[in-house]
Amino acid sequence: MKSFLYSVLIISVLILFGCQSKFPLNKDLTKQSYKFFNQDSVEVTFPGFIKGKTAVMGFIYTNCPDICPMTTHNMIITDEKLTEEGINDVQFILLTFDPDRDTPSVLKKYAEVRGINFDNWTLLWGDKENTDKLLIRFDVMALPSDSSYSDDGELNYYMIHTDRISLIDKDGRLRKNYQGSKVNLDELLNDIKELGE
Repeated sequence: MKSFLYSVLIISVLILFGCQSKFPLNKDLTKQSYKFFNQDSVEVTFPGFIKGKTAVMGFIYTNCPDICPMTTHNMIITDEKLTEEGINDVQFILLTFDPDRDTPSVLKKYAEVRGINFDNWTLLWGDKENTDKLLIRFDVMALPSDSSYSDDGELNYYMIHTDRISLIDKDGRLRKNYQGSKVNLDELLNDIKELGE
């Protein structure tokens, strides 16, 4: 009997820690709401608008020359693979951390050029204060680097930022982070499917 109880205890511990290692985070994002505008300039509340859905969230700015397009591309491929498998209830979100340049209309063009389907994609724009507060919740850093002016006087700059895709469960909890530009797509797909069960 003692060995049976010991075996049950070991199996329980392995299951508990196994699940925690697969989804190492459990941060409740619903404790605070944030007002944003989507690509159509319609106000949305985050995380309220994703309630009841698994969500994949990327952090980008549209002038990014390398990491952000790759992050966006990886999210698009993930969406396509889920659609092929008949999974259509996942919400994809891109939040800009460059609100001065990435207006809702700029975000919409960014998405349209990439063939993004707005049925399950939302691009978010917010004022700097709200954006910064949400970035802090996700432990994402984004800072302007050296800047210059073009011949017509326009300010140009790139940003140093966290390379991030985040996975959010149906209860509005941040469960896992991935390196956005180099994410293992099979891992992300399997995690989305497991959370959606």
